[in-house]
Amino acid sequence: MAPDMKITLTQFLTLDGVVQAPGGPDEDRSGGFEHGGWTVPYWDEDSGAFIDEVFERVDAFLLGRRTYDIFAAYWPKVTDPADPIASRLNTLPKYVASTTLDKADWQGTTVIGDDLVKQVTALKQQPGRELQIHGSATLAQSLMAHELIDTVHLLTFPVVLGTGRRLFADGAVPTAFRLTESRTTGKGVAIHSYDLAGRPTYGTYELEGNA
Repeated sequence: MAPDMKITLTQFLTLDGVVQAPGGPDEDRSGGFEHGGWTVPYWDEDSGAFIDEVFERVDAFLLGRRTYDIFAAYWPKVTDPADPIASRLNTLPKYVASTTLDKADWQGTTVIGDDLVKQVTALKQQPGRELQIHGSATLAQSLMAHELIDTVHLLTFPVVLGTGRRLFADGAVPTAFRLTESRTTGKGVAIHSYDLAGRPTYGTYELEGNA
């Protein structure tokens, strides 16, 4: 029997944890955010090679509404069948989590509306390799709260912005991780892959017998 798909999250973030609008100034200005496009100066062949590796393992995509809209406006225009990202995004099944989107025109897209946890759990039980989330921080936060994400790839860029939405915001469910891979790109992006490992455990550095 083929194994169930695991859900993986690939996320770009700053040193202070911001994930908002990594790809361009107008990608997401909500909340008055003025720092969009912060990944661009640090992107190089090493970053691209890692993303290509991630896309080699995908069997389906799960995206939040905002990320879906950004992807759908760009990737269908990339028609080179040899492009490792476009070829998969344009042909593999895509699921978009939204309670406001009635239909999706991008080929192969299914809208997931009500009861997100139930529907994602069902998707995860299908045979396959990876059901991949890219960006989609709000969706990722919801799924991590229900322990539905198995692996997180964090690409941490050497920049601090001070404002913007964060992946691990106040109120996040306490979660332990196990590091499975790490590398650093030529332009200083630290890439760490983690498997979720349940709840944190705690201890103390106090010496025994000290009051």
